[in-house]
Amino acid sequence: MPQSDGPRQEHHRRSIRLRGFDYAAHGAYFVTIVTHERRELFGRIVADEMRLNAAGRIVAEEWQRSGDLRSNVEIDAFVVMPNHFHGIVFLTQTDEGTLRSAPTRSFGGGMAGSLPIIVRNFKGAVTRRLRQEGPAGAIWQRNYHERVIRDERELQASRQYIIDNPRQWALDKENPETTG
Repeated sequence: MPQSDGPRQEHHRRSIRLRGFDYAAHGAYFVTIVTHERRELFGRIVADEMRLNAAGRIVAEEWQRSGDLRSNVEIDAFVVMPNHFHGIVFLTQTDEGTLRSAPTRSFGGGMAGSLPIIVRNFKGAVTRRLRQEGPAGAIWQRNYHERVIRDERELQASRQYIIDNPRQWALDKENPETTG
């Protein structure tokens, strides 16, 4: 039996979430989700406009459904790009006056009604629908990026960023043609 050279090295992913922040708290969040290997799956930019293909339309439909399915979610501005997605989501209080009806944990961890669960469910719904269309392979990168929107100025700047994103594609860091 081979001898070990020392303690086993474990790979630990560093969380990109704000330590101690309650992602089930009501407020506004700017979310970015990137495709696996930055593959351009959702359409293309033509004359500074995003032209969604069938997969891109599914992404848009499922994001909008996220608000329809959950009483504490309001969908704001969003854009589906060739290989990523940006959206603003508001977590609000439900009709009962609380953010969620009970502080339950979702299957696989996370607080029901929280931003991580909403994003996970959205990514899962898109993946399921795309796989129904045929073999799709991996759709999304493992994680996502979010930013807590803290005031009206930041909200307006985030909305403008989403509006401008297709026109900025030539300079976008997610554009494979601009990254080497």
